[in-house]
Amino acid sequence: QLQLVESGGALVQPGGSLRLSCAASGVTLDNYAIGWFRQAAGNEREGISCISISGATTTYASSVKGRFTISRDNAKNTVYLQMNNLNPEDTAVYYCAADLGIATLRAGWYDYWGQGTQVTVSS
Repeated sequence: QLQLVESGGALVQPGGSLRLSCAASGVTLDNYAIGWFRQAAGNEREGISCISISGATTTYASSVKGRFTISRDNAKNTVYLQMNNLNPEDTAVYYCAADLGIATLRAGWYDYWGQGTQVTVSS
């Protein structure tokens, strides 16, 4: 059974950077597309980035494009989300999710979810 664990969330000042990690256990991530999602208090879960099984295709929501970068290291069974130029609107719980099919920003496609990591952007 695939298990995902996010880490790297923290309190950071506006303009700062963080790198989130999504580590898998139980199963290799080689055959899974991975998505990153976030949910701010009172809001619906938002798909922000995803990466294909091969890593060749990445997709970003307009809210993070140009600031966030998704990558994967299958040797380490880990997917990363590099977040730069953070602003208070990025404050949320961030989740990674895995699916055996295509990479998409649609949360309903994903079968496996981590427990989330809190990112707070505040001065």
